[in-house]
Amino acid sequence: MVKATKVIKAKIVHLTKIKEKLLSEEYENLQKFLHGENSVKLYSANKQQAKRYYKKIKQNKEYPLSIRKDLIKVEKRDTKIAKYWVRIPVAGRRGGIWVAIKPHEDILPEYEIGESKVFRRNDEWYIHITVSKEVELKENYSHILAVDIGERVMACVCGTWNSLKPIFYGKEIRGIRRHYAWLRRRLQEKKLLKKVKEIGNKEHRIVNDLLHKISREIVNLAKEHDAVIVMGKLKGIRKSAQKKGKTIRRLVNSWAYFRLQKYIEYKALWEGIKVIYVDEKGTSTTCHRCGSKGKRKTQGCFECPNCGLKDFNADLNGARNILKRFSAYMVENGAVVNQP
Repeated sequence: MVKATKVIKAKIVHLTKIKEKLLSEEYENLQKFLHGENSVKLYSANKQQAKRYYKKIKQNKEYPLSIRKDLIKVEKRDTKIAKYWVRIPVAGRRGGIWVAIKPHEDILPEYEIGESKVFRRNDEWYIHITVSKEVELKENYSHILAVDIGERVMACVCGTWNSLKPIFYGKEIRGIRRHYAWLRRRLQEKKLLKKVKEIGNKEHRIVNDLLHKISREIVNLAKEHDAVIVMGKLKGIRKSAQKKGKTIRRLVNSWAYFRLQKYIEYKALWEGIKVIYVDEKGTSTTCHRCGSKGKRKTQGCFECPNCGLKDFNADLNGARNILKRFSAYMVENGAVVNQP
């Protein structure tokens, strides 16, 4: 058994004027405390959490209110106002305030509630509740699901249940990155630096939302077909991109490769599915069919001069190589998986 952890996002709803005032005071006093005003009225445990988490403070940045796991309480009430309620400790009221929340998924009784964060965005309040549970990782699987993280598409997936036919995820992310890079250049030329920061935050939220959706779809696919998930280690990807020109360097340096892998990893762990990493070196330039060194005719097209493979999708070639390398792992570790 292992402990799996995830964050459940929730919007705080139907705040009364008094609760809004108390929450705002606690949140704003936290910001003042972090910027050196030690005498502000702030709940003692929230002050301790601030000292623990926030070592370097940036100007003009708001920091979430971090709530210790032994002080936050979540209850299911099924009232007309809301299904779930959370108690938030504040200095202005003994015992804290109970607020109604609307989470994006159910908070089950068996979950252990961990340290959580309250923050404000566009005059609305949100709380990210950390939950954990004990899960048993499966050892034996019916299939393999290989994931290739790439520059052209965010992820190419192939599985042994459908003759390794590809599924592509995140084609739109590259266009989003290019659009915001162009927009930043135009704003920088006009010296609108505040706007540059605003669109950067918006870009991050849009891409992050897509990464969560992609990772959820990949894990759901693995769960549906009883498949172990195999991915390539991304060590050195930024270094290798230095030889590929300005455009690729910008895309690689800004793309959240590691974030996507981590999202897949924790979502898979929550479902009791193993994620295994194999050495990715050479998977993009090796022919999956004969093992010879090939070349990319274009960024998305792979060719092999040895076996005559032509106009083959480069991302799919990488995914199939990752799947083949996993076979060696199975031999070494005694894993049980049906072979393609």
